[in-house]
Amino acid sequence: MSDVTLQRRGRAEISRSALLHNLSVVRAVADGAKICAVVKANAYGHGLTVVGPLLADAGVDYFGVALVDEALELRNVGVRTPILVMGEASPVELPDAIAHDVTVTIGSREGALAAIAAASAGPLRAHVKVDTGMYRQGLALCDVEDVLRLLQGSGVEVEGIFTHFPVADGDALDDHDFTSAQRDAFAALNERLASEGLLPSLTHIANSAGVLGAQQGQTHMIRPGLALYGYVPAPWLAAALEEQELHLERVLTLRAGITAVRRVAAGERPSYGRRRALATETTIVTVPFGYADGFARSLFDAGQDVLIHEQRCGLAGVVTMDQLIINVGDLDVALGDDVVLLGRQGDEVVDADEWARRRDTITWEVLCDIGARVARVVVE
Repeated sequence: MSDVTLQRRGRAEISRSALLHNLSVVRAVADGAKICAVVKANAYGHGLTVVGPLLADAGVDYFGVALVDEALELRNVGVRTPILVMGEASPVELPDAIAHDVTVTIGSREGALAAIAAASAGPLRAHVKVDTGMYRQGLALCDVEDVLRLLQGSGVEVEGIFTHFPVADGDALDDHDFTSAQRDAFAALNERLASEGLLPSLTHIANSAGVLGAQQGQTHMIRPGLALYGYVPAPWLAAALEEQELHLERVLTLRAGITAVRRVAAGERPSYGRRRALATETTIVTVPFGYADGFARSLFDAGQDVLIHEQRCGLAGVVTMDQLIINVGDLDVALGDDVVLLGRQGDEVVDADEWARRRDTITWEVLCDIGARVARVVVE
């Protein structure tokens, strides 16, 4: 893809230096634990086959994905780092996991039986998932020993055991109490398993919030996701980092180039639905990025801005599938001028947290909504 094409189309610039900086921050607070970098959902919209090799070269110990297909994407670009599929795979996916040395999750007795059956064709590595109160997936605490004994002597190598925090980012007392109770229940389970000779070599519980909030306990591995991409799950966690003189850097910048410029009279109503009349004669520009690329239609009513010439400029009409129409007032603009949708331009910043507030959603969803056709380009 040529530089000209990248300039005119929407693209996501992935900062190698910011990504590696964030990894260093996570390592600084990890208390020596191994790092399982969570890159599911196209690396939270940042590009799985872009981010994966960068983190592999940086020496992460594991990758966390949601699907065997995601693991195979990493293998296809030469990533040899261990990969954990964090959701329980279906029986039909297990042969691919075996063939490509992908670690699977066992979260039910049925999943254990399927893994044992599949392992007759070759060795299969697995982690056992335990439900400590999220009620999404995993074995009940009372069933863990029986399943581990079932797996003993089979072709399944149980390398790890883990659970998941649903409210480690919460700052309410009830959230802290619930997270502490999960951590304590998991620790007690591991002590019991150790006494019975059943404890796997890797234990893990903490997501980004659990790591930044010092809730990982005495586990062997952590699973940072959002923090690697430069965002904290909650403001109080940013304050906790600042107390340690640490900070995260945004990895992704969304930008495009102006593709059309026109002067339009007051009272005209640009875009579908002719929703809003222009208050004065003004210049409007077209930008090749739409709701198919992740700029939600709701951002029009929410009053979202973009950055042009280091100034905030609002939308002149509703978001279309492929393009935005921006009101730039009397700015002197030209075809190809840089437009930042997410990121920094001069002293002005628009980030995914801002989009999330305006859309009444969460930062994770904003990042994951960035469309597949948006080119991901690594920058230094």
